[in-house]
Amino acid sequence: MKGIEKVSFEIISNVGSARSSFMEAIQYAYQNEFTEARAKIEEGEKLRVKGHNAHFELIQNEAAGNSVEVSLILMHAEDQLMATETIKILAEEMIRNYERMERIEKKIEAN
Repeated sequence: MKGIEKVSFEIISNVGSARSSFMEAIQYAYQNEFTEARAKIEEGEKLRVKGHNAHFELIQNEAAGNSVEVSLILMHAEDQLMATETIKILAEEMIRNYERMERIEKKIEAN
């Protein structure tokens, strides 16, 4: 297994980039650019999965009976992973809401 610091930074790096993609997706949706918003969600999800997989490697290692050293860096990585997962859920919901608002605006303009 890789060193705990290396795995922690792998998690932090990937989920940090994923979080940025999710935030960009929200900005695209705000501008009614929904294709771009969805592409940013997909891009972010690939990065989030990489971070999740690195974290899961630690869980599997501990489940196999190998002690995993808990450090502040690992705690930060886990915090970033959980926050990014939440931001993804919120970004997807915001995209749906912006799409709904655009449909409503078009109906109003058509009348």
